[in-house]
Amino acid sequence: MMHHEKKTASVRRRPRLVPRGKDSFQVVRIGRRQFWFSDLYVHMLSMSWISYIVLIATLYFLSNLVFAGIYWMDAGGIENARPNSFLDVYFFSVQTMATIGYGKMAPKDIVTNIEVTIEALWGFTFFAFSTGLAFARFSRPTARVLFSDIAVISEFNGKPHLKIRVANERLNRIVDVHVGLVLLQNVMTKEGYQMRRFEDLTLVRNHVPLLQLTWTLMHPIDENSPLWGITQEKLREREDEIIISLSGHDDTLSQTIHVRHSYVADEIICNAFFEDVLNRRDDGVVEVNYNKFHSWEKEKGKKEK
Repeated sequence: MMHHEKKTASVRRRPRLVPRGKDSFQVVRIGRRQFWFSDLYVHMLSMSWISYIVLIATLYFLSNLVFAGIYWMDAGGIENARPNSFLDVYFFSVQTMATIGYGKMAPKDIVTNIEVTIEALWGFTFFAFSTGLAFARFSRPTARVLFSDIAVISEFNGKPHLKIRVANERLNRIVDVHVGLVLLQNVMTKEGYQMRRFEDLTLVRNHVPLLQLTWTLMHPIDENSPLWGITQEKLREREDEIIISLSGHDDTLSQTIHVRHSYVADEIICNAFFEDVLNRRDDGVVEVNYNKFHSWEKEKGKKEK
C-alpha cells in the first residue's frame, strides 16, 4: 500500500513507478532529513559515470590548487622553481600528489617538507578512495534482459492471457530465474480517499532453471484475476501500471542480478499475439530473430476492444 490522498476535482496524471528510457520517477520528500555526506558512498555509486568523472577531476584540480597556494605562500621553499611562477608550484604539487618525482624540483626546508608530507598523505587517500569507488562501480552486477516494448492479450488454450516476452541479451546464461508480476492501480475507498494498491498477477510459470533464449510470461485472465473484464479505456482511467521484477544468477558474473520493467495502458494491446522469433535450422542450430522481438499481429477473428 502506498500513500493516500484526498480525492480532488482535478485529474492529475501520475508518473509511472518504473520509468522507461531516460525518464526517472521524481519524488520530492518534504520534511526529510538529508544524509548526503553521511551516505556519501551510496551517492557516489548511484551517480552517472560522467558526473563521477567530473567530480573526481574537479577534486583533483582543486586539491592541487590548494597545495599550490600553500607552496606559493612559502616563497623560496622549492628548489629550482622559478621565482613568482605559480605554474611551477602547481606542477610541483601534481608531481608530489602523484608521487612522480622527476627530480628537477624538490623541497628545500623543513616547512616545505612538512607540506609535501601532508600532500603525499592526502594523495594516497584520494587515489585509494577514487580507485576503490571506480572498482566498486565496475564490479556491480548488471543485467542485460530485453523486454518486449508492448504486452499483448490473446487466448492460450481457450482462455485469455496477458503475455510479455523477455530474453537474455548476453550470450551467457541466467540460472534460477524468478519473476514477479504485479498490478499497480488506483483504488477509491468508501471514505473518498484514493490509494495506490499492488495486486499480484499469477503467472502460469514464474520460475525457470535458466534463461538463455526467450521466455513468454503469461498471466491467465479469469474470474480471480484483477484484469478480468479489463479494457484499455479502464486501464487508462485507473492509471494502471503492470510491473515486472526479474531476478536470477548470472553464470558469468557469479552474482545475483535484478531488473524491472513496466507497462501502462497504451503499451498493452488486446487481441494480439507475438510473432515467433525462434527457428531451428536443418543443422540443428537455433536461430533467434531479434528483429521480430517486438513485432505483433492481430489475433484472427478478434476485434480490438
